[in-house]
Amino acid sequence: MTASLYIHIPFCVSHCDYCDFYSELVPSRGRGASDLIDRFTHLLCTELDIVLDRYALDMVPTLYIGGGTPSVLGRNGLAKVLDHLASGMNRWPDEVTVEANPESVDESLLMMFKDRGVHRLSLGIQSLQEAPRRAVNRSGTVVQCFAALELAERLFPEAFSVDLMAGLPFQTQAGLCKDIDHILAAGATHVSLYSLILEETTPLARNVRSGKIPLPPEEEAEEIWLAGRAALTMKGLFPYEVSNFAQPGYESRHNMRYWRMENWIGCGPGASSTIITETTGTGIRYTNRPNLEAYLSWSGDGFPPRDEEVLDRDTLLKESLMMGFRTIYGPDEQLFEGRFHQSIESLIPETLRIWKHQGFLQDRRLALNPEGLLLLNSFLVDCFQELESRGH
Repeated sequence: MTASLYIHIPFCVSHCDYCDFYSELVPSRGRGASDLIDRFTHLLCTELDIVLDRYALDMVPTLYIGGGTPSVLGRNGLAKVLDHLASGMNRWPDEVTVEANPESVDESLLMMFKDRGVHRLSLGIQSLQEAPRRAVNRSGTVVQCFAALELAERLFPEAFSVDLMAGLPFQTQAGLCKDIDHILAAGATHVSLYSLILEETTPLARNVRSGKIPLPPEEEAEEIWLAGRAALTMKGLFPYEVSNFAQPGYESRHNMRYWRMENWIGCGPGASSTIITETTGTGIRYTNRPNLEAYLSWSGDGFPPRDEEVLDRDTLLKESLMMGFRTIYGPDEQLFEGRFHQSIESLIPETLRIWKHQGFLQDRRLALNPEGLLLLNSFLVDCFQELESRGH
C-alpha cells in the first residue's frame, strides 16, 4: 500500500495561549523528563513497526514529523526515530519534513537532520515582534527566531518553511509585512500564513473576555492577513492553498496529499489515519486517542488505543471536494472520477456555472482562482447545497 506517514510528538515545554492542539507539558531537563521521553520514543518506534507491517507500506512518498514540539525529543531521540524508520523502510520518502521551534534549533540538531535524510525544515515562528509574542505566551525570543533563520538559511537553503500568524494582539499590517521581508530575505521558499482563531477554551480567549488582552477587531484582523498575502505574492510566492504560499516547485508535497485525500497513516497520541478503498469510494479513519497516559500504558501489542470512523461514499465525496478546492489546483479530476465514478461537473454543474460567471473559477482548470479562494466557505456551501438537492 502507498500512504504518507505523519508522526505526532505530543510534547511542549510551554503552551501558547491560543493553542488548542493536543500536547502535554514536559520538563526541559531532569531524570523524570528523560525517562518519559525514552518510554515514549520506544513505544513510537513500536507503533511505526506495526503500521509498516500491518498496512504493508511498500511506498511512503512523504513523511512529516510535527507536534507539539518534535525537538523536545532532543537530538538523540529524533535521531533514534529517523534511524528506526530508515531500517524499516524499503525506500526513503521523497520528502521528509520536521517541525522545529526557533528556541530549540541549533547547528547540531540541523546537521543531524541533514545526515538522516530530512529534506525540509518547518520553523514555527508566528511573529518576529515582541509585543504579539508576549501577549500570547509564545515561547522563545525574537533574537532566537533570527538565529534560527540564520541557521536555516545556511543549512537548509531553499528548503525551509515558516509559519506566521495574522490577527495577533498588538499586531499591525506593517509589522507582519516587515516579518515577511525578514523571512524571505533569509531564503524561506514556503510560508504558512494562518489567521488567529480564538478557541473558546484557551487562555487567550479568557484573557480577551476579561479585557486583559485586546485583539484587533475582526475587520482589522482580516486586513492584516490580506496585507500579508499581498506582501508574499509581491515577493513571488503564490497562494497555492488557502493559507499556504510557495515559490513555484516548493509546495509541501505532504500537505498536497492531504488535500487530494490520498492515504495517510498517523502515529503518536492524537494522530489520525485515513485509508481509502478506491473501488468503492469509501474509507476508514482511525484516530489515536489524544491521551499520553493511555499511550504510555499501551503494551505494544496491536495498535495503541484509537477510535474508528467509517467514511461512507457521500462523506468521502464531500471531503474530497472540500479538501481539493482548498488548493489552486482544485481536486484531482482523474482521481475523483476513478473513486466515485462520476465527474465533478456532473455533480455540481450549477455551482460551477455561477462561480465561473462571477469570475472566481480558473479558465483552464476546475479550481478556484486566488480571489475565489478567499470565498472558499461560501463556494463549499453552494456545492453541498447542490449535492443535497440532487440527492447526494
